[in-house]
Formats: sequence, structure tokens, C-alpha cells
Amino acid sequence: MVHQHGNHGDIPDHHRVHRPGAWLPADHRVHRAWLGKAIDHVDKHGEQELIPVLQEFKEFIENNPRIYMYFTEMWDEIPKKPPYTRDPAGGSQIRDYNHMLQVLNHVFGRAPEWTDAAASAGVVGVPMCAIFDYAMGTPSGHAAFLDPDVNRMLKKILNKWGEYLKSPESAEVLGDHRAGWFGEVGYSDLMEVANAPYRTSHKFEDMYVCDPSKPHYGYKSWDDFFTRQVHSSARPLASPDDDNVIANACESKVFNVTHNAKLRDKFWIKGQPYSVIDMLGNDPLAQQFAGATIYQAFLSALSYHRWHAPVSGKVKRCFVRDGTYFSEPLFESDAEGGEIDAHGISVAQGYLAALATRAIIFIEADNPAIGLMAFIGVGMDEVSSCEITVKEGQHVKKGEEIGMFHFGGSSYCLLFRKGVKVGGFPEVGRKENVPVRGRLAVVEP
Repeated sequence: MVHQHGNHGDIPDHHRVHRPGAWLPADHRVHRAWLGKAIDHVDKHGEQELIPVLQEFKEFIENNPRIYMYFTEMWDEIPKKPPYTRDPAGGSQIRDYNHMLQVLNHVFGRAPEWTDAAASAGVVGVPMCAIFDYAMGTPSGHAAFLDPDVNRMLKKILNKWGEYLKSPESAEVLGDHRAGWFGEVGYSDLMEVANAPYRTSHKFEDMYVCDPSKPHYGYKSWDDFFTRQVHSSARPLASPDDDNVIANACESKVFNVTHNAKLRDKFWIKGQPYSVIDMLGNDPLAQQFAGATIYQAFLSALSYHRWHAPVSGKVKRCFVRDGTYFSEPLFESDAEGGEIDAHGISVAQGYLAALATRAIIFIEADNPAIGLMAFIGVGMDEVSSCEITVKEGQHVKKGEEIGMFHFGGSSYCLLFRKGVKVGGFPEVGRKENVPVRGRLAVVEP
């Protein structure tokens, strides 16, 4: 989600592809156009004093030889050819880590403004992801963004940004102006995505808990808006009296359904096979999920971001496992002779389910045909906070809230043990979101 004021001359008409609800634009030119503007601003205004957390980041890079090598080499390893270059001279869009810090300094502390669809190909999802995009697909970038020390530093940066996104100042982007989320185009796209699952024509206040008589619909900050609640009438619970019907835990688009997943597998290879022990944070309960059925789906920029219990049952274990923030599989890079992938974070969801910062909730279902199952909320890139709102030992009813994502793009998984006869999942490739609390699957008694 980025601060962007595009003009119509940046992207030729035949490259404009409007795709409401995406995190990264359908055409990578939009990404480069935004980043180019940020770089031009930095280059025009010269080097500025870094905010404290970014000054700490600079010292962290320069005081550790290993980290210094990573952050120096990752920019040199970006291919010196289109589309990775920004001018005929062959310079990469960001030239080195000092340039990176200055661009971060420029965009840091800004709430996400709406990207006008008339001037772009969709919503650019995550500013730091845009800045790191090409670099994190290089061998040195791959090593850097897997490094535990780097991820601890990134968490500190993201949490500082998150403090701003919870402040009243961040609510300014929720206005009805051109770059506001309640502007004509922003509002239209919000409601297009919200209404798509049931093909309804609800207004925002019919769909979400808000106060349309107040500024910004009553939301006090960007995060207050991002974690907005949905009216239960707009998202009715599927078969509330039938424990054989699984409810969808998150408003999301199907990514993958797999059966007989291995306890331990090579999740970093091209097929991104699920590695159950790694996904479940090496918790002892993970051993029960050998041969599991796994459902995974993607939450977009415009989606509702709270989680709801897929079944009724008792919370056996719940915890947040810290992990990576900007790691992507190396097979997406130029290292194997291919190209750095231009599809953004959504392409690596299987990989991220084992590595990214994630919330893990084990539920012992009331239905004995299900028994122990697991929910994983996968924080992707800018998401530095996966918030669990239930406690161990608590009984939850199907459809009740169990947590939420803050700040950015995300994915989620449900795991069912081998022998649980679960089927009827929505088809992979479905264009619309599957509605939260709606029917997701059915278990045979």
C-alpha cells in the first residue's frame, strides 16, 4: 500500500489492467512508476537525516560484516537489463543500501493512499515490498531476508511504522478526495470486492460496522479502518446447526488445496510442497498432521482482515511464531537463469506458510469426525502483527472471531488430519473471494 500520485502519461493505455483487490499491480510498470517517483523525489531533494529507526538500520548494516555484504551485494546482483533498469544507462532503480534507506525515509510514516485506478493498473500493496522487490529475488537478498538478525531489525522497523498507522494522523488518507479510500474510485473498488462473493449491491455501511455521519466513517486511524468489522447480516454463518459444514475463516481467494501433505518436505523448491512441521512451528501437536489435507487462500488489499472460527470447538494451543518478512524462494530469482518474478508476494504463498511470521491456532472440534484441526494466519511482507483474540482452553463457536491481521497482505491455511473426509472446497482459480463465515467445505460423518 503506497503513497502514489500517478499521471496518465506514465503507463500506456494498452498496459492498464484494472484488478481491484490485488496487493501488487497487474502490470509491473505501475510498481516501477511508483518507485521511480519516490526515487526522483529523493534524488531531487538530496540526502536527508534518517528517522531514528532507519538510522539504527543503517548502523546495523554497517557494523556487521555479514549483513554489510548482503546489503551491498543484493543491489549489484539485480540484472543489468530491462525491466530491472530504470534508464538506458543501466542503473538499477535503487542503487545501493544508502539509496534504499533514503527512499524508505521518504515513504516511512505515510499511511497508504489510494492509487487511482484511472492512472494505474491497480492497488500497489506494500511499499517496503516494492522497494525490496528485485533485491529480495537475488542470491544475497535471499540470504539477507532469511537472516534472523535482519528479521529482528525489520520487525522493529515495521512495528514503528505500525505505531503511525494506529495514530489519528494516519486517518487523513480515509477522506473522499482523489487519493482517499472513500474517494469515488476507492469507494467503488472497495465495494466491488466486498459485494462480489454474493453478487450484492450493499453500501459500505451495510457491509461494515461504521458511522457514516462522522469523518472517515468514524474510523480513528488507518489500522482502525483496515481491521474494520463486518456485519453478520452481510456475512451470514453457513449452516450454524450443522457441525459437518466448515465455515470459511477469512474473506479470501483460493490459492491451493492439497491432500496427504508430508510432515517435512522441501518447501523452498518450485512446487512449494507443504512441510507440516515447519508450518506449525515445530509444535508437538504437529505430529498428528502427517498426511494432512491443507486449504490455503489469499487476502487482498481490499478484503476484510479478521479471522473467524471454521468449526466449533476448544482452543488447544495458540501462539504467534516470529519468522521472515521479505523472504521469497530463490527459484523466483535470476540465479537459475530465469527472471525475478513480477507477480509479487502472492506467488510464494506455499513457501511463506512455513517461514513467514504467522499465528497458529489448534482447535479440538466438537465434531468427532474432525477432531483436532489447525488454523494458520500467515503474515506476508508488511504484516508485522498477527493478533490472536482467543485463549487456550476457550471454547469457540463456528463463525466467532478468533483474531486479525494488521497493516498488510496476508494468507491463511486450514489443516485437517489424515483420515478426516473433508471435501467440497471451492475451485482453485475462482475469481471472487469466498465469503468469510460462508460454506467452505463439508466433512463426512
